[in-house]
Amino acid sequence: MRVAWNAFFLGQESTGSGQYTQQLLQAFAQLDTHNEYLLYTMGKPAISADPGPYALRVLPTPFTRLSDNLAKLWFEQVSLARACRNARADLCHVPYFASPLRPAVPTVVTVHDLIPLLLPLYRGSVMVRLYTQLVAAAARRADRVITDSLHSKNDIVRHLRVPAERVHVIYLAAHPMCRPITDENVLADTRTKYGLPLTYILYLGGFDQRKNLSALLQAYAGMCRVLGDKALALVVAGRLPPADTPLFPAPQRMATELGIAGRVVFTGWVAEEDKPALYSGALFFAFLSLYEGFGLMPLEAMSCGTPVLVANRSSLPEIVGSGGVLVDPENLDQITEHMVTLVRDAALRQHLAQEALSQAIRFDWRDTARQTLRAYDLTAGLQKQLLPRVFPKS
Repeated sequence: MRVAWNAFFLGQESTGSGQYTQQLLQAFAQLDTHNEYLLYTMGKPAISADPGPYALRVLPTPFTRLSDNLAKLWFEQVSLARACRNARADLCHVPYFASPLRPAVPTVVTVHDLIPLLLPLYRGSVMVRLYTQLVAAAARRADRVITDSLHSKNDIVRHLRVPAERVHVIYLAAHPMCRPITDENVLADTRTKYGLPLTYILYLGGFDQRKNLSALLQAYAGMCRVLGDKALALVVAGRLPPADTPLFPAPQRMATELGIAGRVVFTGWVAEEDKPALYSGALFFAFLSLYEGFGLMPLEAMSCGTPVLVANRSSLPEIVGSGGVLVDPENLDQITEHMVTLVRDAALRQHLAQEALSQAIRFDWRDTARQTLRAYDLTAGLQKQLLPRVFPKS
């Protein structure tokens, strides 16, 4: 089978779609010796783009030098469909929420979440909303939809009105390098590089409103009041927002207003190769997001054997299972109480670390690849079954 791929996010591993693209293609390269993969992108590929054994083709658009947004739209809706037709692809996979409205070949689209549809603050400008309506209509026309969790499947069935039998839940996995780091020299080097204390509580992730940093900072302030001098530092990792806006509230301002600025360490951007040591060195990982299509950061922490404290919302309970402590992300007293307990109770942390590793091992990119290949086969098989009825022989 000849499979065409929208590889727009290849090399952009700071994004969820970029990690999904890179890890899935790498797993295909290890497991799949039968199918041929044609990778398509637009513009200049990212420096870190690694297509592995597959050829990466750059498709031109009329807007390449005029508008990045229009060029991307043309690539997704016109250039890719033409390339699939010209290459006589048997199948096209678009690994993010942007499949063609008029696909030229049977199409599989991965919809990680419906954030732009479900969360008002994320709907953006009129043009962004029109784009969201376009890709939502395109997803309804796709032959098969892959998503990351049962929670996201329920959202897709309910809000996109895609029949449940066309939506497949295929879990993601942590990066293979996410594993417990016990080498004290590596841990010490990481602490030195990012200015970290010997022991700390960790948050790593985005800073948009749904990540709920305000609740974490408020609960941490409450923890500090309870523990006093015994309170650990809170490390907030990730590239900080350039401006303080309703969508991206500045965590530095919130920490200052709460009187905890001296206890919070903002690391800024963290290199991918440093994340396992960053997770492994934390006493526990806190993640109180209000909405996640999957929840990759908690899974990465769990894969490193780090206890996790996560919100009991959206897909997070499904992914974390018994591998972490689930809390109401809007109940500050409950969050504070569990933070205090995790700091004080070493036996509980040890138990949670083992539970985290047991849960995390259930997620593997090779399983993700195998199930995706089954979705390909089902889609191709379905088309072969329907073709005689749709296009009867003359």
